[in-house]
Amino acid sequence: MDSQLQNAPTFKRSLKLYHLTILGVAYMTPMIVYGMYGVIAVTSHGQAAGAFAIGVVAMFFTAYSYCHMVKAFPIAGSSYTFTRQGLNPKLGFMTGWMILLDYLFIPMAIWLIGSSYFEAAIPAVPRWAWVLIFIFVTSALNIIGMKIGANVNIFMVLIQIMIILAFIIFSVKAVMAGMGEGRFTLTPFFNPDVPFDFVVAGAAISCYCYLGFDAITTFVEEAVEPEKNIPRAIMLTLLICGLAFAGASFFTTLAHPSYDFANVDNASYEVAKIIAPPIFASILLIGVIIAQFASGVSAQASGARLLYAMGRDGVLPKKIFGVLNGKFNTPVRSIIVTGIIALLATTLDVATSTSFINFGGFIAYIFVNLSVIFHYFVRKKARGIGSVIKYLICPALGALFVFYLLIHLDKSAIILGCSWAVVGFIILLYLTNMFKKEPPEMTIDE
Repeated sequence: MDSQLQNAPTFKRSLKLYHLTILGVAYMTPMIVYGMYGVIAVTSHGQAAGAFAIGVVAMFFTAYSYCHMVKAFPIAGSSYTFTRQGLNPKLGFMTGWMILLDYLFIPMAIWLIGSSYFEAAIPAVPRWAWVLIFIFVTSALNIIGMKIGANVNIFMVLIQIMIILAFIIFSVKAVMAGMGEGRFTLTPFFNPDVPFDFVVAGAAISCYCYLGFDAITTFVEEAVEPEKNIPRAIMLTLLICGLAFAGASFFTTLAHPSYDFANVDNASYEVAKIIAPPIFASILLIGVIIAQFASGVSAQASGARLLYAMGRDGVLPKKIFGVLNGKFNTPVRSIIVTGIIALLATTLDVATSTSFINFGGFIAYIFVNLSVIFHYFVRKKARGIGSVIKYLICPALGALFVFYLLIHLDKSAIILGCSWAVVGFIILLYLTNMFKKEPPEMTIDE
């Protein structure tokens, strides 16, 4: 048995800081700012930049908690591992189950959005065909290995950044030509005529764009010096995307301060046609498609690695999920399962597939913040001013911020999320024989 364990394939530590950061940025997708701009601008009454700024501050506290927990438990599994080790195995399972909802449905939503844009560009090819292409290509890249996937994502992210910069340049030129505000002002961040409640409501929506920074923690076992590079990559990812989202929306609002759009879902496309040459609208379309592909690579990889962690732990069937492929050192079976689940995208629409994504993410974030408090402040009895701030005040604020967002989700998301939680609870009862024993213990790899 020991020799079999020693000969079992393990992840190759090949991901450096820039690989990890690129994966995180690709997962969050910089171009999502233009996909969400219209909804946030309308909700915040033209204060999209301020909403994004508040959103990133709210997420900072949870990201800080992830940094603490990854130092304590450097093993693949993300919030599942941290809650299991920081609180207890039963809550760990439920957290993993809720974040699994997030990871399994985000790739499907991403591929649906990308396929919809492809269908708009080439109507002769049906959307279901584009969905299949997305699934096949993305799964192949992840099976080959994440370093290859990371290198592909570098190219994808660079293209997104170039398009965002081009949009900003056109916005600046428009303002200098007298369009929009006709001058540079901070009103997109703060306008005394707009009630703060509207800006906060926009910030709650903007946090959808920040979901995914935690995906970096699922690559702990492939990272070089994970205790140092994973926390740095988390904060860098959040900083880069926060600046990109707030900056892009700031200049877009300056060039087009009105939030009365013909179609709120295509607001950025509408603005681009007004302030930029016609060809740029087509480039923006291509950019969105590329962004969905890049994000899909990271999203599927994260979901597959979470399935692997739960399979290795015996929570899910180990023979299916808890093994790595001997040739590629990747969880091939878990990757294939995520691709099969994504086939549902051929029969669903974007609204249905994304309605309860936030629910799973917010539940996981709350428990990670609580895990910091219980692991460091309660269990390890970390005291002193610095420890109180790091291990009590900051995670408590993080949990409160996220809980505030959670209770403001729409009713359908809460109902669907609770239904998923009930299924997970039933599985937990089975695994623990009605709580008479603990769920299978986590095997920590050195």
